[in-house]
Amino acid sequence: MSDPGAATSLLRDGFILLGAGLGFVLLFRRLRLGATLGFLVAGAVVGPQMLGLVGDAESRLGIAELGITLLLFIVGLELNPARLWRMKQDIFGLGLIQVAVCGIAISAIIAIFAHFSIPAALALGLPLALSSTAQVLPMLQSAGRLRTPFGERAFSILLFQDLSIIPLITIIAAMSRNPADTGGPPGWVLVIYTIAAIVGLIAAGRFVLRPLFRGIGNLGEREMFVFAALFTVIASAALMEALGLSTALGAFVAGVMLADSPYRHELEADVEPFRSILLGLFFLTIGMMLNLHAIAERPLFVAAMAAALIATKTLVIFLIALAFRMNWRGALALGVLLSQGGEFGFVLFAQATNAYLIAPDAASLFGAIITLSMATTPFLMMATRRLREQPARADEEREGPSADGANALVVGYGRFGQTVGQILLASEIPVTLIDTDIEMIDVAAEFGAKVYYGDGTRLDVLRQAGAADAELILFCIDGDQISPDIMEGVHKAFPDAAIYVRAYDRRALVKLKGGPAKLVVREVLESAVTMARRALGELGVANEEIDRAEAMYRARDKERLRIQIEAGDIRAARTLTAQQVPWGSNDK
Repeated sequence: MSDPGAATSLLRDGFILLGAGLGFVLLFRRLRLGATLGFLVAGAVVGPQMLGLVGDAESRLGIAELGITLLLFIVGLELNPARLWRMKQDIFGLGLIQVAVCGIAISAIIAIFAHFSIPAALALGLPLALSSTAQVLPMLQSAGRLRTPFGERAFSILLFQDLSIIPLITIIAAMSRNPADTGGPPGWVLVIYTIAAIVGLIAAGRFVLRPLFRGIGNLGEREMFVFAALFTVIASAALMEALGLSTALGAFVAGVMLADSPYRHELEADVEPFRSILLGLFFLTIGMMLNLHAIAERPLFVAAMAAALIATKTLVIFLIALAFRMNWRGALALGVLLSQGGEFGFVLFAQATNAYLIAPDAASLFGAIITLSMATTPFLMMATRRLREQPARADEEREGPSADGANALVVGYGRFGQTVGQILLASEIPVTLIDTDIEMIDVAAEFGAKVYYGDGTRLDVLRQAGAADAELILFCIDGDQISPDIMEGVHKAFPDAAIYVRAYDRRALVKLKGGPAKLVVREVLESAVTMARRALGELGVANEEIDRAEAMYRARDKERLRIQIEAGDIRAARTLTAQQVPWGSNDK
């Protein structure tokens, strides 16, 4: 029988952890310090070394590390081949040089001034070269710079840093002093295992996962889509673990093999809540495991190393950015923005501790250094604002965004949406197309159109598709699916996007008028008017009379709509529909 006391303890610990996390994250968000720091401080406060409200952090770390696994899965989903190719110079040039030079420089500082051995210095210094994706991306988004050339370069570096965790884990494993690791298979066998696992996962994605998601999409079962997404992540991670490889690598490959599929945005939206919760739990657990006594004994060391980390990364990134032909203000902004340590440092410090390369106290000290460096970034960005920002001249031509984000989102790719989307694309407007009809997605793919699977009435799916940066959101869905509540929610979430809506009939148009939609179009009005005009022409009515009839119909229809909207009743102004249009001699 289960232990009721254990169940009560688990519920109590969950209540305390979630409550503390919620309170500190809200506080730190208000102070513009980021959610990651909030979780770390919350874990330290309720952990065994301060209030002692929750203990046994090690037992929770295994579950919490699923947050890192899901984070890498979402990173993989972002890496569709077209985007990788377009950003290849910044990702594999700027990003690679940054990680290598910063890692070596910081490792040298640790070895010389902190008197660590070379393997230990590398195990500490290389992870410190990574910056905080969880902190930097929200800062770019809130400043509206994510889709600018500057934001693209910052994202490219972060992307390479996220990719580099796999080789860094491999480097730490190669230097391991743990007998359990040294007794494992030789390196060349692990390389073969890795290649075979990646090839197997790619084949599974093409021949198993895509048909699986297609079948689930046809059923319309959203819950099964979530279930299948989590199964994909955990199955790929479990396969890697069984082969003695990195579980993060398995999740990353699973994301990459689905990055170019029509289900990408739906998968991101479905996995994101689990990633956020588990990643928050991971940082709470890390906060609980920080050895505050060891930190308190050496506060000057922590402060000095944090200052050295920030100064070194800022200088190195500044010089590299100048070499890549950025102006000095942009280079300085990039250096300051990426000067902190990142969340993957905690993961790699844990790997280094398990490999007997560093002591647990050292992991706590350098975890505190990462935390302190993250806390300084918002203040450094504010302090250097005047130095970094160049006043814009009135006659200066500014460089516009060059991201793969769309200017317009077209929700619904049926008969109506196809016409809208194809005309926008013909005008070279970047468009993202979203639909839930699997058959339509497959047919569109045969004609070269990329349509993503997803419910475009969901805010999370729209957000994953780039609605926050879009100028237009066009709802071209069949039937009466768009309600005023949906429109209000979309407008509130994405206030900068103009909303266009296809209305099923007059009743739907009356319902949506007066809402936040900039334009509501009846789906059959213009085609019906076109047919009526052609019919009149076939009957020999002169073009002038046809124009006059159309103008009179539109005027009466507009007046009728106005009365119906004011009355809130579709039956209002019925007499206007019975009036006849006077023709030719009858009007004389």
